[in-house]
Amino acid sequence: MLLALLFFLIAGHALMDYSLQNDSMAVCKCRKSTSPLAVSVPWYYWLTSHALLHGAAVGVLFRWMNFDWNVVVAVALAETVIHWITDYGKCEKWYSLHVDQAVHVTCKIIWWGLVAGEVVKPIGG
Repeated sequence: MLLALLFFLIAGHALMDYSLQNDSMAVCKCRKSTSPLAVSVPWYYWLTSHALLHGAAVGVLFRWMNFDWNVVVAVALAETVIHWITDYGKCEKWYSLHVDQAVHVTCKIIWWGLVAGEVVKPIGG
C-alpha cells in the first residue's frame, strides 16, 4: 500500500498540475495576469479553484486508501493551503518553476511519510 500511495500522490499531482490545468488556469491564477479572462474573473478565484482541485485529489486518494474522514479532510485542507501559497509565490516570481514543483512533490512525500511513519493509519489498520 505504501508504494501505491506514493505513486498515486505524485501521479495525481502531475495530472492536476499538467494534464488537467489548461492555459487559462495557468495564466489567470496569477495576480498580475493581463489575460482578458482575468479581468472578468479575479485571479484569486482561479488560484483557489486550482488549489482546491489539488486538495480534492489528495483527499480522494486518502479516502480510496480507506482513511478516516477526519484524516482525509485534514490532509486535503493542508494540501489546498500549501498549494495555494506555493503557486502564489511562483506567480509572484519569488522562485522558479523548479522550486515550485519541488515544494509540491515534497508535500506529497510528507503526506506519504505520515502514513509510512504510522502517524495516521487507515481504518482497521
